[in-house]
Amino acid sequence: MLLRINENNIAYESISQIVACLKDGGIIIYPTDTVYALGCDITHTRAIERICKIKNIKPEKSNFSFVCSDLSHLSEYAKAIPNHIFRIMKKALPGPYTFILEANNNVPKLLKQNKKTVGIRVPNNAICKEIVERLGNPLISSSLVDTNDDIVEYFADPEIILQQFGEIADIVIDGGFGNLYPSTIIDCSGNEIEVIREGLGSLEVLS
Repeated sequence: MLLRINENNIAYESISQIVACLKDGGIIIYPTDTVYALGCDITHTRAIERICKIKNIKPEKSNFSFVCSDLSHLSEYAKAIPNHIFRIMKKALPGPYTFILEANNNVPKLLKQNKKTVGIRVPNNAICKEIVERLGNPLISSSLVDTNDDIVEYFADPEIILQQFGEIADIVIDGGFGNLYPSTIIDCSGNEIEVIREGLGSLEVLS
């Protein structure tokens, strides 16, 4: 199913339909401030397993992000964050960044096996924000990529996304053309801040 939503004039009945799908264990493809992504409710184990099967990865070896509507969810899934890290995050988010933090015991066991970190995203996208706020839980999220290409290609056209992935997702959200660049990944889980991937987000937030 394809749902068209204008980020500047959100149809809230469509958001209700999406949230109902997620609460029922559904998988969506949705826009962020970077690339389109696969997502499901963090509380639905079977939905997470479905995404892992689609991506052909094991849950314990996945690098999913937890997509939040704001920073209020941090204490739910991450250990205490040093003040200097929190200041960077507050400056960068919402925005095209993924912050790797030390995970606490609230991270779903399915994802935490042999892993001590969690990736946190707060995209600057009104559709995404509205979905997460109405859902009441973060989304487990993974970038939509063409794994059949030697060069990693991020899908930007919702119509092409529907053609390629319409059968594996319950809802494809058309929020307009997406970006071709992924988020900047910043690892803050160790003693030193480390940039894992330079993407759309500027590294000036670190200065």
